[in-house]
Amino acid sequence: MHTKESLTADLRRAGILPADTLLIHSSMKSIGDVDGGADTVLDALMDYFRDEGLLVFPTLTYHLNQANPVFSVRDTPSQVGLLSELFRRRPGVLRSLHPTHSVAAWGRDAASFIAGHEMFSTPCARNSPWGRLADRNAKILFIGTKTISCNTFLHGVEEWFGVPGMLTESRERLLAIDASGIEHVVPSRRHLGGHSRYYGKMEGLFGRFGILRHVVFGDAASFLLSAAEARDVVMECLKVDPLLFTHD
Repeated sequence: MHTKESLTADLRRAGILPADTLLIHSSMKSIGDVDGGADTVLDALMDYFRDEGLLVFPTLTYHLNQANPVFSVRDTPSQVGLLSELFRRRPGVLRSLHPTHSVAAWGRDAASFIAGHEMFSTPCARNSPWGRLADRNAKILFIGTKTISCNTFLHGVEEWFGVPGMLTESRERLLAIDASGIEHVVPSRRHLGGHSRYYGKMEGLFGRFGILRHVVFGDAASFLLSAAEARDVVMECLKVDPLLFTHD
């Protein structure tokens, strides 16, 4: 049975520091039996970063489109896992206003980290929270995800490089409703092509560069990735093959 204390120890053993910025992709089921369940997992994570760090979860909402255009920062549930959904509901957690690719953040500079996401027409713009992960030299923890194919940060790297054909030319008129009930019109382009199914092929290269490590969190075999260094490696690969993530 895992406890808050044992999970905190797992973070330390993984080399994650309390002053880090950490983005988490997660499978709660993979962590195993935890005394107190998902709430204990979040307590351990939030207490670890309470004083110095920044904890971030993706709170993506893929289902929004022209026919279903309204995103509420308070009420629209995350579609990427139990921990993500419970985290974004917690007191003090702030969520960015992008209709499809929002993030939730808690800790140091959370307000400035999530600010202005609704100003961009693409999901992972360079000056959005997704780009700020690289600016802050963030780490990305994949808890029990088996591969890193769910790595939304790499969608951002592809956007910044300008990979041809990965974004729609047209913009859907989506609405983001903030915590005060104010509506923000967000003309949004969407990702095309299902590129994430090919992200896992970077694991070996990231490992050889020493920027991806195997770690354990509870029972979950997990990965820990350096965001800024992953960006640099992928950018160099895209110079050789801009369509790297469209084929095996």
